[in-house]
Amino acid sequence: MSVINTNVQAIAAARNLNKSQDLLGQSLARLSSGSKIVNPSDDAAGLAVSEKLDAQNLRVQAASTNVQNAISYIQTADGFMSGMTKILGRMSELGMLAQDVTKNSSDIALYEQEFQALQEQLRSTIGGTQADIGGHADGSDDVTAPIGTYNGIELFGPTAAGQVTIGEAVGQTMSIAATDLRSNTAANMMNPIITEDNTGKFTLSVNSANVTQAITDAIQYVASQRASLGASQSRLNLAADTLQVENENISAAVSRIRDVDVASETTSLARYNILVQAGTSMLAQANQSPQSMLKLLQ
Repeated sequence: MSVINTNVQAIAAARNLNKSQDLLGQSLARLSSGSKIVNPSDDAAGLAVSEKLDAQNLRVQAASTNVQNAISYIQTADGFMSGMTKILGRMSELGMLAQDVTKNSSDIALYEQEFQALQEQLRSTIGGTQADIGGHADGSDDVTAPIGTYNGIELFGPTAAGQVTIGEAVGQTMSIAATDLRSNTAANMMNPIITEDNTGKFTLSVNSANVTQAITDAIQYVASQRASLGASQSRLNLAADTLQVENENISAAVSRIRDVDVASETTSLARYNILVQAGTSMLAQANQSPQSMLKLLQ
């Protein structure tokens, strides 16, 4: 039907042109942002899934940070205990030298001076109160600010270490055993080395009868504590590797949902550009079609 007032062809051409322009705009937005989901309506379900995965990935990264910090904590404690082993080795040597029958009392006093200095270093590193490591009853020689600390945490007390999160889900934790070198218990072989009597004098001297055995036991005890920390570090290293793989896989999953495929989208962009140009041309032609009605009116 030939009419003048209503140009159906132009209306249809305009509708198709608007659709092509919308698609072109979406393609430009995706390429400029690098994301397939510019608006929630682009992929509502995909957006919801990717948000959940993003939150999970943040927890994985936080757990990875916790694990790395725990490894640093263990390495710090092990570093201190490595120094303790060297100190105990020197004390053992001094104890043996003091047993030389050719040494006079002045020589032994010099050995004792170095021996006590090393004991003071151990005592200062480990720390503790009069109830833990002896000393004056008034607590004047308590070591309340020991050298052996990490971020304000005392490394060698009964409450050191604790739980560390090694995964993003609830309950994924492991326990780092406390390295208690100060408690006055039968199991603690370090205590006899650093304990003072109520006058502030060390109970173990360089020429004590049991000095060699006491130091040998202390060296063995420190070695066993280092082995325990080493086992914890080995597990933490494994957890760190696992978290890195999990972070990689979650990031890849989020990328598949959100990130635009540039090669595919540029192909679509070229297509939409052509459609817009063709639609514009056809709309122009459709707008000219009513003019043919003029010939019938001549």
